[in-house]
Amino acid sequence: MSPASDPHHCDRGELVPLYALHALPSSESRVLEAHLTTCPECQRELESLRPVIDALTSSPAEILQPSNSIWRRLAERVGGEAGEESMLPEVPGWREPGWEDVAPGIACKLLATDAERDRVSMLVRLAPGVAYPPHHHSGVEELFLLNGELWIEDRKLHPGDYNRAEPGTADKRVWSETGCTCVLITSPSDIIS
Repeated sequence: MSPASDPHHCDRGELVPLYALHALPSSESRVLEAHLTTCPECQRELESLRPVIDALTSSPAEILQPSNSIWRRLAERVGGEAGEESMLPEVPGWREPGWEDVAPGIACKLLATDAERDRVSMLVRLAPGVAYPPHHHSGVEELFLLNGELWIEDRKLHPGDYNRAEPGTADKRVWSETGCTCVLITSPSDIIS
C-alpha cells in the first residue's frame, strides 16, 4: 500500500526527521510542534528517531570518519572499474588534535590559534552537571552549541543556538545539566575569576 493510499498516513510525517535534527526553520518547527500534540503517527515517528539521533550526537566525531583502509578499498574499486591503476591521494601529515581534560568534567580540543588577533577556536565539552568557571571576556566571545543544553546566566541554549559576548562583559554562571559540546571562538586572554 502506498503512503498516498494509506488512510492513516500523515503528510507532515516527512518533516519529523528534519524537526528531530533541528533542521527546520523556527516558524516551521512551531507549526510541527503544534501538529505533534494531535498526531499519534508523527509522535511515534519522532520517538522512533530519538535513540538514533541521540546516539549520533553523543558519539565522537572520529567514528563517523572513514578509515584509511576504506579509502584505499574505494580507490582500488574506482580504479578497477575505470580500467586504471588506483591512485590514492597523498595523506597529509596533519593530524586532528585530541581532546584535553582542562578541569574535572571539562575537555577542550584546540582547533586554531591566531596570536595576532588574540583569538582561539576550540571545541569545548562539558560533562552533565558541570559548570564552566566564571570569567571576564577580554575580546569578543562567540559560542555555537552543537549538542546538549547549556545555560549562560538565565538563558538556556539548545543545539544550533549562538551566543555572543562583548569585550569587558563577564559570565558568572555557565553550566550544563545534560552535558554539551560547543564551538567556542574567544580570546586566550580571558580572565578566569
